Amino acid sequence: MTLPLALSQTTIDLTYLAAAVCLVVGIKRLSSPATARSGNVIAAAGMAIAIVFTFLDPDIDSYWLIVVGIAVGTVIGAISARRVKMTAMPQMVALFNGVGGGAAALIAAAEFHRLAPFSGHLAGDEIAAMLFSALIGSVSFSGSLVAFGKLQELLPGRPIVYPAQQVLNAALFAALLAFAVVAAATERGPWIVLLLVGALAFGVLLVIPIGGADMPVVISLLNAFTGLAAASAGFVLDNTALIIGGTLVGASGTLLTILMGKAMNRTLANVLFGAFGAPVAAPAAAAGPGSDGKTHREITAEDAAVMLAYARQVVIVPGYGLAVAQAQHNVRELADLLEKRGVAVKYAIHPVAGRMPGHMNVLLAEANVPYPQLYDMEDINPEFPRTDVALVIGANDVTNPAARSTPSSPIYGMPILDVDHAANVIVLKRSMAAGFAGIENELYYDPKTAMLFGDAKASVEKLVAGVKAV
Repeated sequence: MTLPLALSQTTIDLTYLAAAVCLVVGIKRLSSPATARSGNVIAAAGMAIAIVFTFLDPDIDSYWLIVVGIAVGTVIGAISARRVKMTAMPQMVALFNGVGGGAAALIAAAEFHRLAPFSGHLAGDEIAAMLFSALIGSVSFSGSLVAFGKLQELLPGRPIVYPAQQVLNAALFAALLAFAVVAAATERGPWIVLLLVGALAFGVLLVIPIGGADMPVVISLLNAFTGLAAASAGFVLDNTALIIGGTLVGASGTLLTILMGKAMNRTLANVLFGAFGAPVAAPAAAAGPGSDGKTHREITAEDAAVMLAYARQVVIVPGYGLAVAQAQHNVRELADLLEKRGVAVKYAIHPVAGRMPGHMNVLLAEANVPYPQLYDMEDINPEFPRTDVALVIGANDVTNPAARSTPSSPIYGMPILDVDHAANVIVLKRSMAAGFAGIENELYYDPKTAMLFGDAKASVEKLVAGVKAV
C-alpha cells in the first residue's frame, strides 16, 4: 500500500528540520513553568509534523501496522496520563522511558534480521549503529523497569547487593562486547539475540544495587541512554527526525544527570557502584533520644499555627512527604491565609527533592502556587537567616545539617537547604524514620526545631484551622 502523494527525501528532510526546531524551542520553554504549557504544545506540534511527513516517505510500503501502533499507543498514553497520580509521575517517566529504549532495541534487531542475511556484508557504520542501539536500548529498557519497580514499591527500594557483584557486572559487560564483535564479524542472528538477552540482564544488575536516594540521577541517566539508542536507530533507518530527536534527548539527559549529581555531591561512579540509599530501621515518633542521646521536641498544631500566624516571613520546604500525602492544595490554602495576615511566604525547592527532577515544581504548579514564590536552593538559602519559621514538609536528607558538619556522613558535601539557619523550624513528618539515605537528620534534634507528627495533609489541615482561629 502506498499513499497517492509522495515527497522527495530532500523535502522530507527539510520538514524534519522544522520539526527539530519545534522540539528545541519546546524544550527551551519547558525550563520555566510560565512557558511550559506552550513549550509542550510546540514540541508536540514538531513531533506531529515529523510523523505526518514520515508517512509521505516513498520508501514506506505498509501503513496499516504503523496506524495500528499509533492507535494503540495513543489510547495507552492518554489513559495513563489522565489516571496517573502526581506522586506516581517519577515511575511513569521511568516506565515510558524504558519503553522508548526497548523500541529502539527492537528496531535494531529487526533491521539486523532483515538486512544481514541478504546484504553479504553490512557497512561498518550501519552494523555499529544496530549493535549500539540494541545494547543501550536493552539496558535502558530493563533498567527502567527496575527503577519503576523500586519507585512503585514492587521491588525493595534499598540497594540489593551480593558478593562479587561488580566483578560479575564487569564480566557480563565484557561478554556483551564480545557478542557485539562476533555479531558484527559473522552477521549471524543468534549473536544479536545473545546481545539483547545479555543487555537486558545487565540493565537489571546495573540498577538493583542503586537505592532510592539516587533515583533522580538514575532516571536522568536512563533517559540519556534511551536518547542515544533512539539516535542510533535513526542511523539504522536513515531517519533524520529520529537522529535529531534522539540526540536532543541523549544530550539533555546527560546534562541533567551531571546537574543532579552535582546537586547531591555524587559522582556517576558513586551512583552506579556505591549502593547508596539503603533505608534503615528508625525509631517511631515516641521513641525518644536519637543515636547520640539527643532528644527531639514535639509541638501541637495549635501552637505551630500561632507561630506561623505571627511570623513576618515563612519559608515552606516541600518534600516527598508532601507528594505522598497530596497536600499541595492544603499548603496553598495555608499560604494564602498567612499572606492575608501580612506574612511573606516563600517556597524552597531543592534540585533533588522528591523522586524526580522538578517533582516539587510540578506538584506546586498543580495547586496554582504562584511561580515567583518558588525559589531555587541558591536563591533561598540567604533568606533563611531572615526567616521566622521554616516549615519543612517531609523533606529529609535535603535539610540534614550533617551534609555540612559531619565528614563521616554518607551525604557529607551534598548541597542542602539551610533551614537550620531560620529562627524556628517546624517539621511535619509521620515519624522519626530516616529518609532515602538511611541516616538520622540532625535537624530534628536542634533545640529550635519542633516536630509535628502525622500525615502531612491532615497536619496542614490542622494548621489551616489553627491560623483561622488566631
